[in-house]
Amino acid sequence: MFDLLIVNARVVNEGTIRELDVGILDGRIDAIAPSLSRDARKVIDARGRYLLPGMIDDQVHFREPGLTHKADMATESAAAVAGGITTYMEMPNVKPPTLDSQALENKYALARGRSHANYAFYHGASNDNLEAIKALDPATTCGIKIFMGASTGNMLVDAPQTLEDIFANAKIPVITHCEDTPMIQESERQARERFGEQVPFSLHGEIRSREACYKSSSMAIELARKHGTRLHVLHLTTAEEMALFEPGPVDGKLITAEACVHHLWFCDEDYERLGSWIKCNPAIKTAADRQAIREAVNDGRIDIVATDHAPHTLEEKNNSYFNAPSGMPLVQHALSSLLDQVNAGHFELTTIVEKTSHNVARRFELENRGFVREGYMADLVLVDLEKRFTVTRDALLYKCGWSPFENTALRGSIDTTIVNGVIAWDGDSIAGAPSGERVTYRRR
Repeated sequence: MFDLLIVNARVVNEGTIRELDVGILDGRIDAIAPSLSRDARKVIDARGRYLLPGMIDDQVHFREPGLTHKADMATESAAAVAGGITTYMEMPNVKPPTLDSQALENKYALARGRSHANYAFYHGASNDNLEAIKALDPATTCGIKIFMGASTGNMLVDAPQTLEDIFANAKIPVITHCEDTPMIQESERQARERFGEQVPFSLHGEIRSREACYKSSSMAIELARKHGTRLHVLHLTTAEEMALFEPGPVDGKLITAEACVHHLWFCDEDYERLGSWIKCNPAIKTAADRQAIREAVNDGRIDIVATDHAPHTLEEKNNSYFNAPSGMPLVQHALSSLLDQVNAGHFELTTIVEKTSHNVARRFELENRGFVREGYMADLVLVDLEKRFTVTRDALLYKCGWSPFENTALRGSIDTTIVNGVIAWDGDSIAGAPSGERVTYRRR
């Protein structure tokens, strides 16, 4: 007897869409076939809907420990499963920052029993924790995060020899935020001279400029090639940067690239309407840049699509340019925004599954996740590609209570989210106790 049987689903997996039944037992996908007739404790008739491997978001900021007035693992993981995300990888710029193995294990302890989605945590880099990075056990973390652009606290890595040493000694993927800090600081100085403290948000893409992005991204790529480092470059924003990466399958690539959902959705024309709400780093740039990134998703230069979910309170965000922090909450509507773009003809559904599930599992060597395969963990999302809805504030699950997608009509809804074989989201509300587990890896 199956614990859960999904029948008549249009299963989207590994480049194909087929009508199949999927049987789940003891947290895993036990059987996949055109017709399964065994008894089940619960049956979902998925006729007319699509069954995808759950989205694996390789870039979130859930703000715990130390910043829990903005968010925490319980609230944001609930929003994530409501958005079809079954696994997340969380960033190290918390308080205290995740700069050693003890801080890493402390975060796993905070997530245990509280996270609605599966979880992994990055080990951070700083100018003075090279020995901790050298001592890392590859089984304890998804990757080493380097802020090569401005960040909070002690996490900006700008010492050239330190960068060389980290790239030379990394045993696991190095993950980079790429912006050139001196160039940004000079642009900020010029903007202050011109506008004082009332810098318009429409200048954000010029202050955190395309040149600052390209200079840092190209430096990271040079270091990776020099040292043979597995490099993943986060949240690319410019057409120029697309030329730095190779098209084709993610398997075998030394260097991979990522786009974020907000850079695929918004452009600089939206600053007039949304202002500080879409202030993020790297900055949202032009419609031409957005189109270039969409094209790179389709031709394989962009390997992964993620969120960079980074919540702040409305009180913090509703400030003048220099006082409003960068970042926005995104996990609850990230996948729906991508489904909407499938309906608009920008992407194929199989491409979205590849970029949000398959390639993340491949790049980070996740064990038994990211595919609809027998024996794999049952991390699945059932979506209605035709259903339209409008994002409203009263339906948000974020602790911060707002979204840049508010009042946006989207076509493509999350019907059911399943984490480790357990229904975590039933289409209307969080279902049951948190069922997220610590991610494991196929690394040797």
